[in-house]
Amino acid sequence: MQDSDTQIELADRIPTVHEYLSLRKAVGWHSLPAASVEHGLAHTLYAVCVIQAGQVLGCGRVTGDGGIYFYIQDLLVKPQFQGQGLATRIMQRLMNYVESNAQQGAFIGLMSAPGLEKFYGRYGFRLFPRESPAMLIWK
Repeated sequence: MQDSDTQIELADRIPTVHEYLSLRKAVGWHSLPAASVEHGLAHTLYAVCVIQAGQVLGCGRVTGDGGIYFYIQDLLVKPQFQGQGLATRIMQRLMNYVESNAQQGAFIGLMSAPGLEKFYGRYGFRLFPRESPAMLIWK
């Protein structure tokens, strides 16, 4: 649970390899080789981390080519901190970046776990047609 005396901050930064792997483990995602994570994180267009008392509680990233394609990736919040609006705060930052950097006609997408369509729908994402991969696209 959150200690009300310790401020939660959002930092515009990429999580470290250790932080990222720790978040993946906390939410039950499979592990990845550190070298792969390091390479992937280095190619992030934008990232935000939620930090409390020096501990990363969650993060989110925007990946893509920065011109034609933008993808929301790795929106992760440790389970004990879920339900406190942290994912919403992360998503708002990610969407601010996308809206400031994506030109007219750019593709903005994400892949979502089942059941999160309503959450992402608040940001203008919608499901692809049924015959397409389970992916959400923006407006």
